[in-house]
Amino acid sequence: MTEKVKKSKTLFSSFLLMLAAFIWGTAFVAQSKGLEQIGNFTFLALRSCLAVVFLTPVSLFIYKNNKKKIGDGTHGENKTFFSKRLILGGVLCGGSVCLASLVQQYGIILSGVGKSGFLTTLYILIVPLLGLLFKRKVKPILWFSIVLATCGMYFLCVTQAGGINIGDVLLIMCAFLFAVQIMIVDHFVETVDGVRLSLVQFAVSAVISTVGMFLFEEVDPVAIGDAWFSIFYAGVLSSGIAFTLQIVAQKNLNPTVASLLMSLESVFAALAGAFFGERLSVSEIFGCVLVFLAIILAQLPVESLFKRKR
Repeated sequence: MTEKVKKSKTLFSSFLLMLAAFIWGTAFVAQSKGLEQIGNFTFLALRSCLAVVFLTPVSLFIYKNNKKKIGDGTHGENKTFFSKRLILGGVLCGGSVCLASLVQQYGIILSGVGKSGFLTTLYILIVPLLGLLFKRKVKPILWFSIVLATCGMYFLCVTQAGGINIGDVLLIMCAFLFAVQIMIVDHFVETVDGVRLSLVQFAVSAVISTVGMFLFEEVDPVAIGDAWFSIFYAGVLSSGIAFTLQIVAQKNLNPTVASLLMSLESVFAALAGAFFGERLSVSEIFGCVLVFLAIILAQLPVESLFKRKR
């Protein structure tokens, strides 16, 4: 692969992740409204099932029309729609996404929206730390971008001071679980098809959350009908499309850079709120600027510029 082709793929993948972050950010209101009408397990079960329904024909179409180019690469595993490696990756991703989503919803109830936005995006710090365990070096400019983005998230999301409560602990757990999912995707995406990996991920999430729905919550068809738009938005756009874009895009990106791009979710959520009439404070605007600067710095070829000067 030539350097020009590699750069174009990286740029396109960055765009896909920014699109995913935009969908997640704008979906936040829909999710919040849906959870006012139905329980956490019910909402997650329905959105996961809808994601499976959406992704099944998409993945079958891609598989049938591009058999030789997609799949699990080596060892002849691309002869089957579901390989052992694909299922393993999907189970691990699905388990982490399901638990992260459930923990996040309970954390939001206990800690509030603002604090949860900041604590959830702490995965931008956790991802590079996990990467060090697997001997993945992080460039100095990326560490600086991570710190800058974390500061930006604080100004953007934390509007009131307060001590640490159980909700905060749950949200930090959520950030860790999302970081784990990002690292799992990074490990498997080179050898399995991203769309089918996303399909298995949500199939696993659907099974876990459906069991929880029948064990811990009362299923109310009327309430589900009232929350149909929120379920549709979260199931098709946020889960089916955005999470699949994340998996596909990560194939050409460093996981640390990917996590920084995904953290734009909180910025887009704030901007969406402003579009619908919510006023952004000076602190929130400053936070948005810091996050955007961090993303730009992470994408710039700073090291190559220094080499040229030498």
